[in-house]
Amino acid sequence: MTSKKLFIFVFLLITSAFSQEPKLSLIPFDTPDPTALIADDGSGIYVFTTAAGIRITRSKNLIDWEHAGQVFDTKVPQWAAEVVPGAKGIWAPDIVRVNGLYYLYYSVSTFGGQHSVIGLAVNKTLNPKSAAYKWEDRGIVLGSAPGKTDYNAIDSALFVDDDGKAYLFWGSYWSGIKAVEVDSKTGKPFKYSDQALKIPADYISAATRKRSDDTSIEAPFVIKHDGNYYLFTSRGSCCDGVNSTYHITVGRSKTPLGEYIDKEGKSMSKGGGTTILTSNERWKGTGHNGIFKYKNKDYIILAAYDKTQPEKGRLTQIRELNWDKENFPITGEVINTPIEITE
Repeated sequence: MTSKKLFIFVFLLITSAFSQEPKLSLIPFDTPDPTALIADDGSGIYVFTTAAGIRITRSKNLIDWEHAGQVFDTKVPQWAAEVVPGAKGIWAPDIVRVNGLYYLYYSVSTFGGQHSVIGLAVNKTLNPKSAAYKWEDRGIVLGSAPGKTDYNAIDSALFVDDDGKAYLFWGSYWSGIKAVEVDSKTGKPFKYSDQALKIPADYISAATRKRSDDTSIEAPFVIKHDGNYYLFTSRGSCCDGVNSTYHITVGRSKTPLGEYIDKEGKSMSKGGGTTILTSNERWKGTGHNGIFKYKNKDYIILAAYDKTQPEKGRLTQIRELNWDKENFPITGEVINTPIEITE
């Protein structure tokens, strides 16, 4: 190779290296409805997503990811397959640490159907290399059925307050998002109005869409920040590829069960909700979020279609969650710098 050709080769190599997009905090395959938690043993962050058996993905730096097994050996637990015929997978998991255990809520349903159930599995650790690693299924938490409930029993999320009281939020389409206080020891409602169908007593309506002809609201998630409670929901269509209209809205309350009010003063129970993230030129259908904290910093995890590679499906991404002067959340860009998990 002549010196001129060598120079050109090295120049192109260097140019290519500098022109490459930095690696993003992105699980680069179909991982919808993500929920995440950093293990207390320092083994990394574990992300649980919709899939047969519930897929688990792990990272030590929020950038590089590896498969970490699945919760169930079957597509759906046997009891749920009997209650919801035709179910082919488990949807919308939610992971939270309660009373020294990891609680994993999950949903079993069929697309567009209201005959659904929410279940609960628990584990002492998230680390599959631990001798204590074993998922124990506690079965049904609550259910829904056509003509029996005004909600759909999917998309559950547990919020545990500073005083130890726990509240379960759930719902997709129909009349919107519901919530009820649950027993933190069992992870289930204290009382059912219908024991056979597992319809919880005294549940409340937390959020809905204002227009009667638009019921597209789902995927609740609640956090506490600076003494206030924040309810996040996803609205629009989740699953239409790059044509998806999914976006994330939020409201704020002084109490866990609401009333949640958006930035314009509208109640989320009457259709309110301030949009904090929606599609842009590249990311389409941004929604179904969870939130986790690491070293006193908030992060939001969600799924979206990448317009540059829509064939990969909904890709999980992580962004910083910041707060404006009015103490409302704002989302950053997708993280592109490794953050080492050490605790």
